[in-house]
Amino acid sequence: MVQAIHAIPGRVRYAVEGLYRSPELARYLEEQLSQLTAVRTVSASARTGNVLVTYETQSEVQAEAQAEITADIVACIKDSCDRFQSESIAPPSPIRPDNKAATPSWHTLDADAALTQFQTSCPDGLTAATVQAHQTRYGLNQLVESQPRSELSILVEQFQSPPVALLAVAAGLSMATGGLTDAVVIAGVVGINAAIGYLTESQSERIIRSLQATGEQTAWVVRDGQRQTVAAEAVVPGDLMVLQPGQPVVADARLLEADNLSVNESALTGESAPVNKQTQSLVGNNIPLAERTNMVYKGTVVTSGRGQAVVVATGRFTEIGTIQELVGTAESEDTPLERQLDEAGGQLALLSSGVCALVFGIGWLRGYPLLPMLKTSISLAVAAVPEGLPTIATTTLALGMEDMRKRHILIRKLQAVEALGSLQTVCLDKTGTLTENQMAVREVRIGKMTLRLQDSEFVTPTGDHVEPHRCEELRRLIEVVSLCSESELDVDSEGGYRLKGTPTENALIQLALSAGVDVVSLRRQHPCLNLSLRSKDRNLMSTVHTLPDQHRQLVAVKGSPAEVLARCQSWLCNGEVLLLDDAQRHRVSLDNERMAGQALRVLGVAYKTMDTGTAAVAESRLIWLGLAGMADPIRQGVTDLIEQFHQAGIKPVMITGDQSPTAYAIAKELQLSRHRQTKILDSADLSRLEPSQRQALFDKVDVFARVSPASKLEIVQALQSTGTVVAMTGDGINDMPALKAANIGIAMGSSGVSDSSTGGTASTASNVVHDVADVVIDNNNLQTLITAVSRGRTTYSNIRKSVHFLLSTNLGEIIVTLLVTAIGLGQPLNTMELLWLNLVTDVFPGLGLALEPPEPNVLEQPPRDPNAPILKSADFGQIVLESVVISLLAMGAYSYALLRHGQTRQASTVLFMSLTISQILHTWSCRSETHSLFTRQPLPRNPYVEAAVIGSLGLQLLPILVPPLRNLLQLALLDPVDWAVVFGSALLSLLVNESTKIVLFSSSPEV
Repeated sequence: MVQAIHAIPGRVRYAVEGLYRSPELARYLEEQLSQLTAVRTVSASARTGNVLVTYETQSEVQAEAQAEITADIVACIKDSCDRFQSESIAPPSPIRPDNKAATPSWHTLDADAALTQFQTSCPDGLTAATVQAHQTRYGLNQLVESQPRSELSILVEQFQSPPVALLAVAAGLSMATGGLTDAVVIAGVVGINAAIGYLTESQSERIIRSLQATGEQTAWVVRDGQRQTVAAEAVVPGDLMVLQPGQPVVADARLLEADNLSVNESALTGESAPVNKQTQSLVGNNIPLAERTNMVYKGTVVTSGRGQAVVVATGRFTEIGTIQELVGTAESEDTPLERQLDEAGGQLALLSSGVCALVFGIGWLRGYPLLPMLKTSISLAVAAVPEGLPTIATTTLALGMEDMRKRHILIRKLQAVEALGSLQTVCLDKTGTLTENQMAVREVRIGKMTLRLQDSEFVTPTGDHVEPHRCEELRRLIEVVSLCSESELDVDSEGGYRLKGTPTENALIQLALSAGVDVVSLRRQHPCLNLSLRSKDRNLMSTVHTLPDQHRQLVAVKGSPAEVLARCQSWLCNGEVLLLDDAQRHRVSLDNERMAGQALRVLGVAYKTMDTGTAAVAESRLIWLGLAGMADPIRQGVTDLIEQFHQAGIKPVMITGDQSPTAYAIAKELQLSRHRQTKILDSADLSRLEPSQRQALFDKVDVFARVSPASKLEIVQALQSTGTVVAMTGDGINDMPALKAANIGIAMGSSGVSDSSTGGTASTASNVVHDVADVVIDNNNLQTLITAVSRGRTTYSNIRKSVHFLLSTNLGEIIVTLLVTAIGLGQPLNTMELLWLNLVTDVFPGLGLALEPPEPNVLEQPPRDPNAPILKSADFGQIVLESVVISLLAMGAYSYALLRHGQTRQASTVLFMSLTISQILHTWSCRSETHSLFTRQPLPRNPYVEAAVIGSLGLQLLPILVPPLRNLLQLALLDPVDWAVVFGSALLSLLVNESTKIVLFSSSPEV
């Protein structure tokens, strides 16, 4: 049996029966599938039972051929499995909990089937011998830990770029031709670049690792008839696991007993509300994970009730383990800057090779000695490569990385800084990212009033504030929900409160605390005499309490609005108890529907006082108080963030495991689609779409609801297939595959289940999210993301300015050398002069440009095209024009020197000084592509450029003042007239280039 799991053009994944734990079949499938013509790569995993195949994409073959290719792949898999079974005796595959091809899903089986499968006795559990046998067969209950980037790998990555590799080749050529000094200097530049990148990235890696939780987990199990605590790693399939409030679930298990059991599965499924559990078998193999109510899963937390379950999967065979395998198949893409610098590096390699060959050929034709001509050619080729480019790019990104770290944004790799600046679509996980991942009361309906909660205050639709102690209905409702609750309230040493209970009940207690109610004192005055929890047939809870009058009792009830309302015969309005007629019942039902339509979880609240009575009598003839609507609140500042995304031209997309109505209501509140109707797509509809239809539709969808981890990955990859730069945010294990595949994976610093809902016990399994993220926001303030986008855009713009400067100045050197060689004026610039010129003019001015302040409208511009080159055709035209101006004026100064001094060291020194100082002053011109020094509104002051220009000029004059350095560069002393010519030509080149901006960009508002 072959079952399709995931399919997009060029990539398909299938679950194959019998492949699980059969490495022999895995190797056989890889061999057979590799022989298909259209297949590129094959990866068969015996750990997951899945086969991943990549093949020729839609751009390379006709669309109608896609179906034929996948059909051939399926046929080949089936034939290969049949041959493998007939030709060899394969060992029987053990039960894989999530391998649908091997066995029916556990949620469809009767609980006794799970007990029988693992030889488990109920109620005695496993024997010690069986535990040992299962541990040997299935291994420890541990996830495969992702290996952190080693110090060595971080260092090696600093040398894996074409510009750096080109410099290494240049150093080797220099050494081969006797230029040992040149080689040492070039190697020093490469070393500085690597050191900057290594120190910055390794520091971020250590900070991100420090965010990981390291707490050890334990579990209650029944073995040999005894209940005992064992380490989570020691739990084996077949164990009887005892579940109780606040306890993390350490393995996947089929429920045997469930007494009011609810589990927070937000880290795994994205569902914000706890899931109520039951034990009955479910019908259907394709039931979503969030709806498997008779199962509990590793990485989740019990929030209320108690239960017992038989473990059916541990370690890497759990649902979390499957997601981890999915992470392994997700491939992260290079950032736009990485691709563009790689492309630029290749172009520079071709340019330097061409220049080297051209100069050598001209010199050879003119009869120059071969070895000196070869050295000059290589030196000029080295000059064509801007040595400062890798250092400037690395340093610029590192400075951006450091600036973001101060704003609690941790960047794992330097290139992620720039990638944030080219961001076009941001996929936002709802639970824990857009929302707080904890429930809070949003609206209360009492009497004839609707009250909204704003900053812990009750406000009517007209803006009037209502004080709880002055409104009897509101006061009674708050007191009733405070008493009718299992939440435990502890007071810490500083007078604060710590809640332990379900998110729903915690939200109601928090409501009381915000209203100024002393819940501890209230409960002490009205001790609980009887507690009736909700059950399968009654979705409400009631408690009975004593009153100051010892002969009277208070009954507090909350639960399903319909069920509570059915038990009421009167209602409290304006302090009076009135008969609850049909008209009022209808109004309550309409209010309930309206609040539910706003994605609120609604509870009905009622009470009464009585003399005596049983629980059944207590829950009748109640007095209706009102409705309380709760929701997972949106994080502070997120609404403003969405608006800023729109202004910056970035499309926000929400991805959630919640139901469509809930997701739609939140998207509407956030104004996710701004000026048009919000478009939402449910995962059920998603599975019915063809790959080509998905790509066309995804660009128009604002919200994806009921999404699984595999679907999140598919959504991200489909968006990327259109050429979009995609960021994915998340904080749960279910987000990991998509985080890794996205161009920028963004994780919240504090992941896992909210403390408020678990009594302080968080799921440490969620911390592995940080392992695949490129960016970690360690203060959980998502609003800092727009700051990162601004810094990323500024960083890229500054790198463009630096590249523009480097290419225009280096091209000037090439033009001068070519002209001098072609005319036959000798070799005025020796190897050391060319190298010195590059070191003085490339690094410091380039770094000054890299530190340009952000433009005021940086977030009002649309994202740049990620496929556009770092320098466009128009940029090259301007670069050539500027280079020609610098070269011709330098040649003019050299012509003067030749006429005055002849072909002497004085003449070559004039050319060297004129060319170098012209390039240094050209830094001013490169601060803006359109803004000229002659415009009325000057650019903002950049002290770094000022320091770079002054410092570089000082370095350039140093060889004249230091005799040993002057002899090394073979320079001569110049008189005042020579210096006047040098500085005159340099200043004139700056003025001419600035004047060309007025002509070229006269329509620009800057000019």
